Amino acid sequence: MTLTYGYGKRLSELPFSSSETLKQTSYPQWYSPETGIYHSTFPAISLPPNSFLDVVSFIFSYQHNGLSALIDSSSGFSISYSELYPLVKTVASALHHLGISQGDVVLILLPNSVYFPVVFLAVLYLGAVVSTINPLSTVSEIKKQVTECNVRLVFSVHDNVEKLKSLGLSVIAVPENVDSGCEDVKFSVFYKIISGNYDLVKKPVISQDDTAAILYSSGTTGPSKGVVLTHRNFIAVVELFVRFEASQYEWLSWKNVYLAVLPMFHIYGISLFVLGLLSLGSSIVVMRKFDVNEMVRTIDRHGVTHFPVVPPMLMALIKAAKATSGNSLKSLKQVSCGAAPLSGKIIEDFVQTFHHVDLIQGYGMTESTAVGTRGFNTGKFCKYSSIGLLAPNMQAKVVNCGNGSFLPPSFSGELLLRGPGIMKEYMDNMEATMSTIDNDGWLHTGDIVYFDQDAYLYIIDRVKEIIKYKGFQIAPADLEAVLICHPEILDVAVTAAMDEELGEIPSAFVVRRPGSTLTQTAVIDYLAQQVAPHKKVRKVVFTNSIPRSAAGKILRRELRNSLTSTSRL
Repeated sequence: MTLTYGYGKRLSELPFSSSETLKQTSYPQWYSPETGIYHSTFPAISLPPNSFLDVVSFIFSYQHNGLSALIDSSSGFSISYSELYPLVKTVASALHHLGISQGDVVLILLPNSVYFPVVFLAVLYLGAVVSTINPLSTVSEIKKQVTECNVRLVFSVHDNVEKLKSLGLSVIAVPENVDSGCEDVKFSVFYKIISGNYDLVKKPVISQDDTAAILYSSGTTGPSKGVVLTHRNFIAVVELFVRFEASQYEWLSWKNVYLAVLPMFHIYGISLFVLGLLSLGSSIVVMRKFDVNEMVRTIDRHGVTHFPVVPPMLMALIKAAKATSGNSLKSLKQVSCGAAPLSGKIIEDFVQTFHHVDLIQGYGMTESTAVGTRGFNTGKFCKYSSIGLLAPNMQAKVVNCGNGSFLPPSFSGELLLRGPGIMKEYMDNMEATMSTIDNDGWLHTGDIVYFDQDAYLYIIDRVKEIIKYKGFQIAPADLEAVLICHPEILDVAVTAAMDEELGEIPSAFVVRRPGSTLTQTAVIDYLAQQVAPHKKVRKVVFTNSIPRSAAGKILRRELRNSLTSTSRL
């Protein structure tokens, strides 16, 4: 069994293209030296050929033995599988009665809720389009998205109703506490919608190529843009990501219990908790917000077997496990991590703490409908640090960031993806679309990666997040993994500050624990003792929080922009 920790090889250790180093007599069968294309090592999966098929019909066409579909973690309220599809049709009929029709855009401005998937699927059932947004978004952010998408109706928590109405929007308030009774007047419209007092609407003819959702992403450059995803894209993520992954294990899918803490408004959460898992009959325990203590109680109370996370959640899980008795968290079988790569230290901590739990990482983007790679540990390999193998039906290239030439296994460059998960376009932004998807259909991800000789993919960093210091290339995540282990550091992010003499210098943004008197010098010295000299941070900024996307990725651009000036220490 091969165990691999960390990111694999670092940038400075990886070979780069040259006429001499690229000479190789033979390549693995999954890589073509003529075209530079990496193919999935898995057999292709036949996707539905019917042009007129919607993802809702596709999901509920699968038969399974699942009982509870969606369970509220705090109240225990649940929606069974026998209730779910009829409820989706009921809500769709109510929306039709309210004037929502095919092509209209409905905004879901909600935290995680057992009703989130119901509303989402009901909108798609009508042939209408869903757009989602972080419920903590500002009014200006909401206004921008509402205007760009021409939103007709909004589902939101009650606290947002007035500010949404001030934008001239029709709003339906959804109870955060599912224990709220039908008599609560604030939610009377919502309870009327789910009551079933409408004639069932006839589902319109929906093409696989019809738009299903507009989700926002910053992409590789520039401001957030509307990613247009089709029913075909969603069918692809159900089949090539969620259902295929489930097929690789002996576990009975309908007996699996997933903990939904990842935001359902993000593609990671949508792919699992709103779409794919519902085709398998798995139970989904929904937490409205992340709380470490509640997470532990929920896992134990509901016998959670699968926990999809982002790195901060994984670190919290490890710390919680070390602080609890040996009888907690025993139901877990697998933890899957995405959004950002894990450091070797975190992986090692997890493996030592959870001897009985499988750990995998995966890779996907909003622009690829979360379809990309998934980790898969076998008796031969346990490559915990890899982001996995290419999904079925997906192709990849690794290209030189300077000249665009393609690179073989073990050489690092920018990752390009092609396949049925790739988005249709950026909404009303042809320039951004053409700069992201080339004429041959390749999605330029902006991530630096390499494939090893066993077809496992490793992510090193994003193209613009590598720090270039005195000729060295430094991965910020390497330094973050060390700094986060300091007992007085609660959170941390590393980015580059510009220096006239040196070009870029590593700089750390640090969130101190309450009561800490940690100094800049102490942080610099702590890291200097554990990394090579060129990797030392030269500047420390203390801050109250680290900006992150909904999926947990550090928003380094925001941090870099805040470093308007710096001086070398």
